Amino acid sequence: MDAGCPRLPDTVLFEIFLYLDHADVLSVGLVCQQWRAVARDEFLWKELFYRYYRVSRDVPRHPGAVSWYDEFQRLYDTIPCVEVQALKEHNDQVLHLSFSHSGCLFASCSKDCTVKIWSNDLDISLQHSSNMRPYNWSYTQFSQFNSDDSLLLVSGVFVGPHNSSSGEIAVISMENFTLLSRVRNKPYDVFGCWLNETNLISGNLHRIGRITSCSVLWLNNAFQGIESENVNVVKRLFKIQNLNASTIRTVMVADCSRYDSPDLLLDYEEQLAASSTCPVFDLGSDSEEEEAKPKPPPEPAVQELPDAGGVPAEHGLQQFFDDIMEGRVRPALTETELETKVAELFVRNRTKPPEPNLLPTDSNSKTKYLIFTTGCLTYSPHQIGIKRILPHQMTTAGPVLGEERRSDEFFDSLDHVIDIHGHIIGMGLSPDHRYLYVNSRAWPRDCVISDPMQPPPIAEEIDLHVFDLKTMKEVKRALRAHRAYTPNEECFFIFLDVSRDFVASGAEDRHGYIWDRHYNICLAKLQHDNVVNSVAFSPVEQELLLTASDDTTIKVWRSPRAVRIRQARRPRPRKLLFSWLMNQKS
Repeated sequence: MDAGCPRLPDTVLFEIFLYLDHADVLSVGLVCQQWRAVARDEFLWKELFYRYYRVSRDVPRHPGAVSWYDEFQRLYDTIPCVEVQALKEHNDQVLHLSFSHSGCLFASCSKDCTVKIWSNDLDISLQHSSNMRPYNWSYTQFSQFNSDDSLLLVSGVFVGPHNSSSGEIAVISMENFTLLSRVRNKPYDVFGCWLNETNLISGNLHRIGRITSCSVLWLNNAFQGIESENVNVVKRLFKIQNLNASTIRTVMVADCSRYDSPDLLLDYEEQLAASSTCPVFDLGSDSEEEEAKPKPPPEPAVQELPDAGGVPAEHGLQQFFDDIMEGRVRPALTETELETKVAELFVRNRTKPPEPNLLPTDSNSKTKYLIFTTGCLTYSPHQIGIKRILPHQMTTAGPVLGEERRSDEFFDSLDHVIDIHGHIIGMGLSPDHRYLYVNSRAWPRDCVISDPMQPPPIAEEIDLHVFDLKTMKEVKRALRAHRAYTPNEECFFIFLDVSRDFVASGAEDRHGYIWDRHYNICLAKLQHDNVVNSVAFSPVEQELLLTASDDTTIKVWRSPRAVRIRQARRPRPRKLLFSWLMNQKS
């Protein structure tokens, strides 16, 4: 050992790493052989990792990690938790952020009714601002770049009465920032999304009764204003019945082509099969027997009447109405309940059956999933609907009203339904589209909904669920830390985002949050002065994160490593620990 090097207890070495900047620790290591020995001690770093991050010891090391030391360094040094810039060009609440696929640009939407385009340079700067008030918009709420970053979809809300649900989608050229087309969108919180480079999906809503409606999803060409009048620019994709005041909202498209080669496998048994290096454990099931037992593909969640004497629910429902019409029984039902049962009977006999074999079997499949929030019990979104989009449906060519169907196939059925048992307030896809992350606020356990216009109270704690879209099963445990406080009738969307290794979300508690996807642990809280509505990782640099807030600012966060690389000011070491080291050396 070096003659002038003090002997440092292991606990002190831990403290040095935790409380000093990583670069300072390395400088200590250069003059201390003991530190170099500790840095190579895998058992020591494994113990430190599990204790400091409070990770269950059943959880294996990240499949991409070389050592426990490197893994500790990754979680310490690569989290975008250092604020480097605050953008204050908006003058009202900032609602949404979206990056271009190249990472060179990002867009922001706000209650000030503008969509702003920013250049992501060393210092982020405003490149363009479009005011949508001349088009009778109240505010902009969502944006998305198409796959080649040549077009920007912008979703907004129309000026109107407080209970108005109408919106519009605008398409803006990124070449010269001109407005190419506008498409009606109802309800406005369908938001809209791109299906491919030139076609986008919008929604429309038709009321059938007081609590019964029909959602129609349309495929629109982005260049409607300049296409030939002999070419279709719009085509109906799906027509779906809504019960109990529910509607389809928050549409997004998942591409199935990468399901067999994801960036990160979240199921530990799959990781083991892929790596065959060490035994791992699965946190996604209650027991090994339950996970090993093959399960049939889940059926769409449809409420059915109790069977009586072995009579199918559909026949029982028909018999029930026949008895009412012929006066054999008086209905002990409210008007709302009666409307729902009539709608159920109608939809059973007028719905096109779901497509067989929802799960993709070909890794090169061109199949895509349309994913959206919906419901069957009340107006608050509490289910996730999934509908397969086939290759021939991905163009506006063909019949204007979509694929030909028989006269008795009035509605389309859902291919899969995921019940969340709570109010869904956010959704996001992993970069490989294998996993769906869902923000929700839970209902009380065993609650009963008797009136669709009176949904159950919702929890303040937000649960972040993770679903594997290849198996249609929930994986991992729900992530927690963030909170929300608004009641059902005032609840709003909180956008989340997913990178290769991290997932981030806003919250109503004035913070953004970052979790590690593999270890299921919260890594950072990012402070604002008001509600954080949206977060966005750079798609090419996950150590860069943006957060948008009701405090009218967009904050830019980078990792400690990125800050050092960009020669930003480093935090100073803690004085007490620094003094202890100096005294030992003297």
